[in-house]
Amino acid sequence: MLILASASPRRHELLLAAGISHIVRFTTVQETRLEKEPPLEYVKRVAEEKARAIHAPEDDIVLGADTTVCLDGEVLGKPTGTEDAARMLRLLSGRDHWVHTGICLLWKDSRIIDSATTKVSFMPLTKREIEEYTRSGEPFDKAGAYAIQGLASRFVSGIEGCYHNVVGLPVSLVYQHLKALCGA
Repeated sequence: MLILASASPRRHELLLAAGISHIVRFTTVQETRLEKEPPLEYVKRVAEEKARAIHAPEDDIVLGADTTVCLDGEVLGKPTGTEDAARMLRLLSGRDHWVHTGICLLWKDSRIIDSATTKVSFMPLTKREIEEYTRSGEPFDKAGAYAIQGLASRFVSGIEGCYHNVVGLPVSLVYQHLKALCGA
């Protein structure tokens, strides 16, 4: 059995849509980036911490994941409130940014840690668009203060890489590793 170690409903929905049978269990882990920690190392470390926080039978595979948004070296995590969400959206307006997701699969004595990166381009946003979007409530539990699969889809002018990674889980990467682990 695959255990998804995540509170994200989006990750659960992505696995369901791909036909990957799983159950959801999670515990709270600290998602604080260490000083000078590179973004890719950060998401991989947190993904592993999430996976290791789950106590599972030896035959079960545990999947942990963490996603962040990066722009000019700044990591844009989940906004702390309306002003922070608006600040992030102003930064992303008319710019390219990168979405990194780290994954960790634990099974018996095996440990797979990997990551995916997707480049996303935003169209220029007006003050009114930013205000309306933050009022929608959608930005508040999402890295970078937006949901590509939701209302913010209208702001995305381009994408290079895995769309599902931007939603929160690079499903094809996870599937490749599951196949390798299980010998399917």
